[in-house]
Amino acid sequence: MAITNFIPTVWSEALYEELQNNYVGVKLSSREYEGEIKTQGDRVKINGLGPVTVFNYTKNTNMPAPEVLSDNSRTLVIDQAKGFNFCIDSIDDVQSSPKLIQAAMKKAADALSDVADKYIYSLEDDEVTTISCDGVTKETIVKAISDVRRTLMEHNVPNSAKISLEVPPAVEQLLVMANVLTDTNNSNVLSKGYIGKMFGFDIYVTNNIELSEDGRYKCIARTDRAIAFAEQINSIKPYEPELRNGTAVKGLHLYGAKIVYPKEMVFLDVSLA
Repeated sequence: MAITNFIPTVWSEALYEELQNNYVGVKLSSREYEGEIKTQGDRVKINGLGPVTVFNYTKNTNMPAPEVLSDNSRTLVIDQAKGFNFCIDSIDDVQSSPKLIQAAMKKAADALSDVADKYIYSLEDDEVTTISCDGVTKETIVKAISDVRRTLMEHNVPNSAKISLEVPPAVEQLLVMANVLTDTNNSNVLSKGYIGKMFGFDIYVTNNIELSEDGRYKCIARTDRAIAFAEQINSIKPYEPELRNGTAVKGLHLYGAKIVYPKEMVFLDVSLA
């Protein structure tokens, strides 16, 4: 593929679509604050409001003065910048271009999505409740997840909220062995990582929840607005490497994430039996 025939916008859109297909952690995050991201260091202000007080209304009686709602705004910083840079030799390029470029871009999307998902699972906030369970088995994992559900409800997460639980393969195995997952044959199974429903949770499995050095997994239960994520494929540029006969492509992926509703999220910190 000649550089003159490389259209960066087309390949940027293709990479973006491939990223969306690969995400698990990012996919379950809110994207409503994405806006216009141009450079690393850009900030997205997220305005939140406190609760509204309900009062008894009496006919023909003045209402209380209007309540001034508290502002709990947070700032999402675009502090992650990940790049890629690959070259396809001209001999290979002549025989199979643009298929090789397409395959390489898919590989780049695979790698970028893994890194972004791991970033989501690394987020911390002292306001998020952590439930710790040691020596979890297929019998006790059910009780642990029911405790997570109860905690979210006690935090006034409404029954109508869409809630998800993300687990590593080791915990997925316990759930399968316990035979407690339902609804695995509907259309949602086509969604990457989706394995079924339990206690109102959409359950997702991901290999990006990693085993910690002390042998624990940090599963995440949350609403679909608990974490905000914003990204942009900042640039994709073809060029001819000075010391190679071939076509090279480099790109930049900018993003950031923030826990914006910590009371709508629970960490399930487990070690396995």
